[in-house]
Amino acid sequence: MTLQPLTRPARLRPGARVAVVAPSGSVPAERLERGLDLLRGWDLEPVVAPHVLDVHPELDYLAGTDENRARDLQEAWCDPSVDAVLCARGGYGVHRMVDLLDWPAIREAGPKVFVGYSDITVLHEAFALRAGFSTLHGPMVATEVFLKDATTQESLRSTLFEPESVRTLGLDTATALVPGRARGVTYGGCSSLLAADAGTPHARTSARGGLLVIEDITEDPYRLDGILTRLLRIGALDGISGVACGSWESCGPYEQVRAVLNDRLGGLGIPVVEELGFGHSPTALTIPLGVPAVLDAPGDGGRCTLTTEVPALA
Repeated sequence: MTLQPLTRPARLRPGARVAVVAPSGSVPAERLERGLDLLRGWDLEPVVAPHVLDVHPELDYLAGTDENRARDLQEAWCDPSVDAVLCARGGYGVHRMVDLLDWPAIREAGPKVFVGYSDITVLHEAFALRAGFSTLHGPMVATEVFLKDATTQESLRSTLFEPESVRTLGLDTATALVPGRARGVTYGGCSSLLAADAGTPHARTSARGGLLVIEDITEDPYRLDGILTRLLRIGALDGISGVACGSWESCGPYEQVRAVLNDRLGGLGIPVVEELGFGHSPTALTIPLGVPAVLDAPGDGGRCTLTTEVPALA
């Protein structure tokens, strides 16, 4: 079955109420407060979920218990006064709590803006597959890239309020690893999380017709090779129409990373763009997931872009 566009949530308006949750790692309080101030500057009303600043009593890399992290997200999503759910940070922990969520209740509550990346990839996949909702692969409230980089901030702000103004995405760094032009429905996120999710009970079994967007952090070239090889071996990349790569922060010398990408993806016979400008990078563009888009990778050195055929939000 070919991937179909997912249900898009409504764009935000001034005064919108946005819940901040921590589904993964523990959150630095000072960075959270700075991020909340940025949101307030956009005329949003951020509401911090009860357990965002929790730390697990034994596993200090988690933002509290699995049950409380899931409860925060569940209650925020099912609260009709909340217009969006924004993640505070990634880290690790979504795999532990994703199956504790009441997905029928989430589906019944309807689509909302949902933003995050890195470990949040697992939730992007779950919202797509279990609820049918489009989401945003974008910066998180208590992360340095959101706090410090103006382009990152403006990409998210424009997507939230004026999504038709940012339909064409891509920094000047973007180049064609494999030239061509492809159309498909966007999906993906952090490559290691996609590979870790594969084979679990509710995982994606086909991405035919999909435009894969991937990036990662601290995966040495040989580990990145293993991640992509696993996705290839299980057929997860069969029938995809193109690949847009973001950053590979701290994944080793980029020449080696490029060699792995070319070796593992170059033989698929589809366009592949590198360094589009999203993920764990100094600038993190907001990428809509679950929407039809066109990937342009001209072979003459022209600008490479990802252009959504509809605005990210309705």
